[in-house]
Amino acid sequence: MQPTVDGYPIDLSVDYPDRELNRVTTFFRIFVVIPIAIVLATVNGGGLFVGSNRGGFIAAGGLLFFAPLLMILFREKYPRWWFDWNLALLRLHNRVGAFLLLLRDEYPSTDEEQAVHLDMAYPEVQTQLNRWLPLVKWLLALPHYIVLIVLDIAGLVVVIVAWFAILFTGRYPRWAFDFIVGLMRWHNRVLGYAFLLVTDQYPPFSLDS
Repeated sequence: MQPTVDGYPIDLSVDYPDRELNRVTTFFRIFVVIPIAIVLATVNGGGLFVGSNRGGFIAAGGLLFFAPLLMILFREKYPRWWFDWNLALLRLHNRVGAFLLLLRDEYPSTDEEQAVHLDMAYPEVQTQLNRWLPLVKWLLALPHYIVLIVLDIAGLVVVIVAWFAILFTGRYPRWAFDFIVGLMRWHNRVLGYAFLLVTDQYPPFSLDS
């Protein structure tokens, strides 16, 4: 992956559905999502809870945190297969999240990218990461947690508005779509910085790509 336009090595985009969305599955989305949510839960297992798919947003669980932290700290390495696991699982989280948040009506795949595109740049630990910073990144991200709590509440309201809009018009309002995708992107960047430890670049306070 190449860094995004603003140089940040984590980015998310979702293809806007420029068509009528399925009103029936939208109305029952909270129930329709249950099977894939169960599958996701079996992959997650136990772990550190850092968010909520309802607000956009991401729960940790099966994502690896302590193991990469120890490897970065003591060996200055980030095993590639650990990175690939985190990226694949985070992509699944985002596909399920996008479906639950009504952004798309294709049922989330366990392996195909579909219309939800998440990329993270693999870090060269010795040249790009400070080996001691993972000990405090979760604390340094505190301002983001505070801002995101407020934005998550707004996001919930926006999703409810979008739900009614889809039921009556078949369309997800573009302004609402961009806001929710931006909020998901923000969550992914904070997660990648503070818990997946793939970058030392502080996340921007921005919904933009």
